[in-house]
Amino acid sequence: MEIVLVGLNHRTAPVEVRERVSFNAEQTQRAAEQLRARGILEETLVLSTCNRSEVYGVPPEASHECAPVLSTFLSEFHSVRADVLRVSLYHHYDREAVRHLFRVAAGLDSMLLGEAEILGQVREAYRLAHEHGATGPVLNRLFQGALEVGKRVRTETELGTRPMSAASAGVKLAERIFGKLSERKALVLGAGTVSEQVVSYLRDRGIAQLHVMNRSQERAEELAKQFGGKVVGWGEWDTALQSPDVVVSSVSTEEPVLRREIVERAMVARGNRALFLMDLGVPRNIDPKVAELYNVYVYNTDDLTEIVQLNRSARESEIPQAQGIVEEHVSKFLSWQASVELVGLVDALSTKLREERASFIRSRAEAMKHMSETDRAHVDKLMDEMLEKLLLEPARRLRDEKELRRKIQNVEALRDLFLSNREKP
Repeated sequence: MEIVLVGLNHRTAPVEVRERVSFNAEQTQRAAEQLRARGILEETLVLSTCNRSEVYGVPPEASHECAPVLSTFLSEFHSVRADVLRVSLYHHYDREAVRHLFRVAAGLDSMLLGEAEILGQVREAYRLAHEHGATGPVLNRLFQGALEVGKRVRTETELGTRPMSAASAGVKLAERIFGKLSERKALVLGAGTVSEQVVSYLRDRGIAQLHVMNRSQERAEELAKQFGGKVVGWGEWDTALQSPDVVVSSVSTEEPVLRREIVERAMVARGNRALFLMDLGVPRNIDPKVAELYNVYVYNTDDLTEIVQLNRSARESEIPQAQGIVEEHVSKFLSWQASVELVGLVDALSTKLREERASFIRSRAEAMKHMSETDRAHVDKLMDEMLEKLLLEPARRLRDEKELRRKIQNVEALRDLFLSNREKP
């Protein structure tokens, strides 16, 4: 019942690599189906956000050969050269995989310490995988534990009282460039969760004018109405880019929606008035070549370094308490994992001992010829009772004593001690 994790994040890969390995909802489902169809994983879940792409799984057999196979799969699935991807990937098994996920859910592994969105993203990834039958008892328990960790950290520590997000950091960056936003105009591309947060933060800063553009006109109208903004039709760039000082984009797309020629044309119409573009999408929504234009300032999620550091400095005192919650739940999950595996081990031991008992009796059949059928049956019964005593009491204690399950976490060592490789369950 091994757990394996292969992934990359903002610490190991720049946005140029992360966007090539990101998963949309359809790709998430397709990847899970392929991994199970090929027999690579029995259970699987893909977690993909702007700062990470991770595959969690339970392989058919415990083997540290699974992670390299998953790395190759990611390379082939996204058509990224293996040598390019290899330097960015991390591999974790069992305890370290569990700890990593719990830290992610707690907001401890985010670019912005205590990031607001990540717990919802973990919850949504789990919901989708569970609905499509990609998870099983192990990943169900694991991700339910992760959600509990995230909830506790946000409830019991200060990380949850002043949550940071990419949306809030992007707006702070705009304030650094323009100062107060009360005399500025903004255009928000997209109408999802991140865009809604951006609009909320801009409105809180007293933005003078707010426009929303989204592929779904209905959703754009809902968001604009909620915050007193106006809607611009999708793709009406000449109109949309004439007035805003700030453009923040968070659109689900495989290709950039703002290309160089679009912005270049807009800058001519604007008389080259300064334009701030914040790209919160992964894959990126804005063509990197746009940054080559005069008086156009393009930032993406990797450009939030200074704000990230200030955010971390203000919250570092909360890390030990949050980490303590993580470790408590890591131990709890490993104890559950060990108890499940130990039940299988006890069953296997029971089968082996009964086979050994039968073999022992057969090997001594000649020496027992003088015994009557009643006596031999009595010997059989006594040996059965001895086996029951040897096995039932440990099984009962494993079931009833949580502290015992917590102590016994290396079940593989017990298998190696009592069962040969051929006999392992």
